[in-house]
Amino acid sequence: MLMATLGNLAWSLSARANFNGKLIVEIDGLQNKQGQVCASIFSSSQGFPSDRKRVLQRQCTQISETPLKLTFDNLKAGSYAVAAIQDLNSDGTLNRNSLGMPVEPYGFSRNPEVRTSAPKFGDAAFILAGPNTIIQIQMRKL
Repeated sequence: MLMATLGNLAWSLSARANFNGKLIVEIDGLQNKQGQVCASIFSSSQGFPSDRKRVLQRQCTQISETPLKLTFDNLKAGSYAVAAIQDLNSDGTLNRNSLGMPVEPYGFSRNPEVRTSAPKFGDAAFILAGPNTIIQIQMRKL
């Protein structure tokens, strides 16, 4: 009986680890509907938050409502971090001033405090462990 229970538990955990989940990212704090919002999902610290070659999934959409919701499908269970920008001029990048500081609104999963540089992956990482995960990102501007 114990072996059957342990076998069922192991199968359940294995099945859960192999699912494809959905991530809903709610973007709030947009000051206007100008431009588009782009959000990028990373599955490791490599490249986070701005290396497009390391992005797992990326989505850009015109701002139609606030909070804006973006849905990412087919994500395996695991640790992820999201970086988002309000791309005011729709050029697909986070524009910066001559000092390298962002001039467009930005935000990260888990809303870590940003001081002199972008947060580390671990500061923005969250666990996707169910079929539907919802996170909120509060956009900010320097």
